[in-house]
Amino acid sequence: MSTFQLSLTGKRWLVSAPDPVAASKLAAELGVSDATAEVLIQRGYASPEDAHRFLNPSLDDLGDPSLLPDFDSARNEILGAKERGDLIYVHGDYDVDGVTSAAIFDRYLKKIGCNVHTHVPHRLNEGYGINLSAVDAAHERGAKLFLTCDCGISAHEQVLRAKSFGMKVVVTDHHELKDTLPEAEAVVNPHRKDSAYPFSNLSGAGVVYRLCEGLTRALDEKGVDSYRRNFVDLAALGTIADVMPLNGDNRIIARYGLEKLSDTKKKGLVALKEVSEIRDRVMSHDVGYKLGPRLNAAGRIDDAALSLRLLLTEDAAEARSVALELDKHNLERRAMQDRMFEEAFAQAEELGGKDLHMIMVFNPEWHPGIVGLLAGKLKEHYARPVFAGTIDPETGKGKASGRSIPGLSLAELISAHPALVQGGGHAMAAGIGFPEAHLEEIRSTFNQYAQTTLRPEDLFPAIEIAAFVDPAGVTRRSIDEFSSLEPFGMMNPKPIFGAQNVEVLAIRSMGAEGQHISITLKHSGGTVRCVGWGMFAALGGLRSGDRVDVAFEPQLNTYQGQESLQWKLADVRRAV
Repeated sequence: MSTFQLSLTGKRWLVSAPDPVAASKLAAELGVSDATAEVLIQRGYASPEDAHRFLNPSLDDLGDPSLLPDFDSARNEILGAKERGDLIYVHGDYDVDGVTSAAIFDRYLKKIGCNVHTHVPHRLNEGYGINLSAVDAAHERGAKLFLTCDCGISAHEQVLRAKSFGMKVVVTDHHELKDTLPEAEAVVNPHRKDSAYPFSNLSGAGVVYRLCEGLTRALDEKGVDSYRRNFVDLAALGTIADVMPLNGDNRIIARYGLEKLSDTKKKGLVALKEVSEIRDRVMSHDVGYKLGPRLNAAGRIDDAALSLRLLLTEDAAEARSVALELDKHNLERRAMQDRMFEEAFAQAEELGGKDLHMIMVFNPEWHPGIVGLLAGKLKEHYARPVFAGTIDPETGKGKASGRSIPGLSLAELISAHPALVQGGGHAMAAGIGFPEAHLEEIRSTFNQYAQTTLRPEDLFPAIEIAAFVDPAGVTRRSIDEFSSLEPFGMMNPKPIFGAQNVEVLAIRSMGAEGQHISITLKHSGGTVRCVGWGMFAALGGLRSGDRVDVAFEPQLNTYQGQESLQWKLADVRRAV
C-alpha cells in the first residue's frame, strides 16, 4: 500500500522545494518572473551567468572540437586521406542519429574534396553495428580509411579486420564505452574518461558535427561560421530524434538547428517537411513525432539507405518521391506497431502485468525494427522497465530492445549480468542478445534486479511540477516568457506548473464521444478555462465546489480570430 498521494489519474507529483529568496533574486537579475526563475534554478541554472547563457545560447559557446579525444589523430587521418585522394568509407547506423551522422560526413567530406563512399547498414541483413561484410565491402572498393559514425565503440573484431586489409580506422561514436577501446587510429567519443571535451552527452551526429568543425578550423578558420550554419540542421535532427539531453552543447545545437530546419534549403528536408505537413516553425516535437519517425521508418521495416538518399539528394523531384515513400513506410510501421502492441499487451498481462517489476515480452513474428517502439509504449502503459524482442526459431537466438524508467539503468543492468546477456546502450534505452535457453532465467533475474533496485513509488507514473504559481500571475506575457526555455526535450521538458486549492465551478464533456473535459476554475484573480484531452473518464467525477490542485501548461486558444488564455490540464488531484 503506497503512503504517497496519487492524483485522480493515478500519478504521483514530483515537486521541487523552491528557494523563494533565490528565485526572486534571479528573477530581478534577469528581468523574468519568479516562476521562470524557479524553473531555471530547478534545472541547474542558479547563477545569473549560467541562466543568461541558457536563455541566450550561442554557437560560440560550443566546446572546442580539438578537445575531443584523439582529435589530432582523427584530423590527420581524414585530411591525409583527402590529400592523397584515398577512398574514405563512411559507415553509419540505421536510425536517425546514424543516418544524419553519415549525411554530415558525406556532405562535408565531399565539399572539401574527399573521395567518399557512405554506407548505412540494413537492419535485417546486417544487424546492429558494423557487420564484417561491410568491412569486406570497403576493402573490395579499395577504401584506405574506414570512418564510423554513431557506431564502432565495441567493434573490436571489425576494426582488426579492417586493419588486416591495410585500412586505417577512425571511430566516432557516442555510446557508453566497454572495458577496452577498439584498436583504431582514433576513437573519438566524448564519454572516454580521458576526454577533455567539456560536454560528454553529444549524439552521434553531434560528435560528427563537432569533429568536422575542427577539420574546418584546420583548413580555413574563416569558414567556421558558414560550416556551423550549413550543417546544424542535420546535427539537430540526430540530437533530438535520439532523445539526447537538451542541455549544454545539445541545447545550442537544437536551438540553432531547429531555426535552420525551419528555412532549410536541403531538398530532402524540404520534401520531408511537406509530407509531414509542417508549415510553420519547426519545433522539437515536430522532430520527435513527424520528421524522426519517417526517417526511422525505412531503417525499421526496409532499408535505411532510403533515408540517407533523402538527406543527400540535390534533386527536388527525387526528394519528393523518396519522402512519399518514407511516409508510406511510416504508415506501415504504425499499423504494424498497433498490431504488435495488442499482442504484447496480452502477453504482458498473462505474465503478470503490474505484479512484475520488469516486463519482458517476445514473439518470433514481431518485426525487429519495431520492438524498440513497442518497449517504449509498454513502458509508458505499465510504468515499468520493459524489454520487447524476437527469438529466431532457427538459430534460437533472442534479441530485445529495452526502455526504462528513472531509477533503473539498463546499461548497468546489462553490465551486471554478462553471463546471461550481451549488449549495451544507455540508462533509459538499450539492447540485448541471448540464447533462447536463458530466457526464463533472464526474466527471473532481471525482475529480481528491478525489485531490489526500484522503490515502490518508482512504479507509479510521475509528473514533475516545475513550480507552483499564483494563477492570477499567469498571463500572455508568461507564455511568451516560458517559450524562451525552448527547445524542450530530455533534461529540459516543457514546464508543467501547479496551482493549489482552486475551486471547481463547472464541468462539461467535449468531443464526439465525450472523452475530453472542460473545467472552469475559480482562483484568487478570477476564473480560467481548463481543457483535459482524453481525461473525462478520470476527472468526470469532480463536482462544482470541489477544491483541487491542478497541473497545467498555460496556452493561448485562438478561435475565430480571438485569443484567450486557457490551461491545458496535465493532471488533477484533490487539494490537501
